[in-house]
Amino acid sequence: MGIIGIIGGSGVYNIDGLTNTHWRKVQSPFGEPSDEMLFGELNGQPVVFLPRHGRAHLVPPSDINYRANIDALKRVGVTDIISVGAVGSLRENLRPGMFVIVDQFIDRTFARNKSFFGNGCVAHVSMAHPVCKRLGDHIAAAAKQAGIDTVRGGTYLVMEGPQFSTLAESEMYRSWQCDVIGMTNMPEAKLAREAEICYATVAMVTDYDCWHPDHDHVTVSQVITVLMENADRARSLVRHAVPHLAGDHHAAECSCRSALEHAIITPPQARDPEAIAQLDAVAGRVLALS
Repeated sequence: MGIIGIIGGSGVYNIDGLTNTHWRKVQSPFGEPSDEMLFGELNGQPVVFLPRHGRAHLVPPSDINYRANIDALKRVGVTDIISVGAVGSLRENLRPGMFVIVDQFIDRTFARNKSFFGNGCVAHVSMAHPVCKRLGDHIAAAAKQAGIDTVRGGTYLVMEGPQFSTLAESEMYRSWQCDVIGMTNMPEAKLAREAEICYATVAMVTDYDCWHPDHDHVTVSQVITVLMENADRARSLVRHAVPHLAGDHHAAECSCRSALEHAIITPPQARDPEAIAQLDAVAGRVLALS
């Protein structure tokens, strides 16, 4: 088993039993990650925590350097990412305080760098199934063990933000059969796939967005109140999930780990050396073969 990466809010990191901890800055050719990373061990399993918005929550969703975050996690040896984040519910049965282990996304963001590949080296990875089922199954088992009210499967609508939805938008997303709405998990999931890292999203419901007649005015204070309550459950989930992942002897066979196998289109002789240099961590496995 490699290193387990956790992306989320700072409240997730204060886990009982986390030992040998230290914060370290990790450099990336794609710019500055959101913050330093917290390295530690849970029952002997190496884990790395990355505050998505920075420890002081200084970085809004549209300004997160998703490429630097994922590249930096890959550089330190992360093989599996559990992404934890707050969402609004688009379904009556998904109440504030519940967790959803997402299996699909609709990406409505438009102001973010969404790929490690571009001019100089082009690649196309499959996103039909955008999260790792193996990882999701382990998280679901851990949630049951921890007694957390969790739904397995759902579609996450990722909006640009930072404003919340209009009522018309919220109703439209409901008509698309979306289950939750948030601002952070795209292009995070796309980049994790390009980096051949297993990735799963745990969406923590904080509110009913604005479609619900009894919850039509979402405020930051309401969201933060539930978010703090969810942080306790998130810590418990991570604490229970790590042993499941550490004991998975078939992880190396997961198809996520070979997502780039036939994805790079640009032939070796035509690739831009500067672009290739940036991809040393993300795509080094396949670039070394060509």
